[in-house]
Amino acid sequence: MARFVYADNAATTPVSPAVFEAMKPYFTSIYGNPSSLYSVGRDAKRPLELARGEVAACLGAEPSEIFFTSGGSEADNWAIKGAAHVQAKKGKKHIITSKFEHHAVLHTCASLEKEGFSVTYLDVHEDGLVRPEELEAAIREDTALITIMYANNEIGTIQPIPEIGAICKQHGVLFHTDAVQAVGNVPIDVKAQNIDLLSLSAHKFHGPKGVGALYVRRGVQLPNLIDGGAQERGRRAGTENVAGIVGLSTALKEACATMEERAKRLTAMRDRLVDGVLQIERSRLNGDHIKRLPGNVNFCFEGIEGESLLLLLDLNGICGSSGSACTSGSLDPSHVLLSIGLPHEIAHGSLRLSFSDQNTEEDVDYILEVLPGIVERLRAMSPLWDEIIHGKKYN
Repeated sequence: MARFVYADNAATTPVSPAVFEAMKPYFTSIYGNPSSLYSVGRDAKRPLELARGEVAACLGAEPSEIFFTSGGSEADNWAIKGAAHVQAKKGKKHIITSKFEHHAVLHTCASLEKEGFSVTYLDVHEDGLVRPEELEAAIREDTALITIMYANNEIGTIQPIPEIGAICKQHGVLFHTDAVQAVGNVPIDVKAQNIDLLSLSAHKFHGPKGVGALYVRRGVQLPNLIDGGAQERGRRAGTENVAGIVGLSTALKEACATMEERAKRLTAMRDRLVDGVLQIERSRLNGDHIKRLPGNVNFCFEGIEGESLLLLLDLNGICGSSGSACTSGSLDPSHVLLSIGLPHEIAHGSLRLSFSDQNTEEDVDYILEVLPGIVERLRAMSPLWDEIIHGKKYN
């Protein structure tokens, strides 16, 4: 193998050295239960609450508005189901979301539909963006919640969150955003952007897996997620994962401190990769060219199948994805790509590459060196490509 390039940071990121060092004491020397009253417990409680404050500061929130969870999916479920059930008591059983949300949101909404809730699924159009005017037009008197992701996990497009937040505030509708891909990569201020509920996950920004958080604006009522002890102010029982929570806060602080410089560098790398890849015949970039995460690109190549593309990239030491890691075992084309209007034949030939601060310009060079030959090789074996070049084009 000539080189190894990890370009699937949207799926997960390696824990940074600083995060690893920050977590280690909480496995060995500071091992107490934070709920215990003696000194060993208090030694564990202090960093837990310090971490809560640090996460809040990065989001423009108050420490009391941060609740630690096992990750983004749990936070999404708690926010959406919890808010829906509270609002249902007021006669509001309508939810608005988009067609290309993460499955943690889509499946949660589907579950609520089985309970009698109605859900409006907004189009996201070819550029991968929700239109605020269409969202506003969908609001009804019984709308309980609007849940729109901050940035898409597959194609990286950043939604007009401030505009959506303003619309929600004007109409008195709760606004939740799945910000798992956005936190640590773009500036977020929950107060200024009128966000009521926000989900995040540590492993997307060099923190550990299995820990996340839910921001709940003061005054927003949610039922308890887990009944039992008094942890998380009685809202989510269970002994806290202190090591993971410290890792989350350390990673988020690190990400926020370096965000501006990192975004500038990754955007330049991203754009250079896009320019190079689009030299390949019948390739396309999915989603808006500008309104996207700094390190995320998603391409489609006509006439090939994404799984074969990933396997050959892997043989050349390049880790990529054909969509969300949560659905990587599925043979169906990405629901995200179908939602922006791509036909099945083209959506099957997708490739997501996502960079972090650990990637380099040399990684871009290597991808651009290897990828065109792989696409050419697969097309040479593809009956579909033969049909395309002889005049059949999928629209």
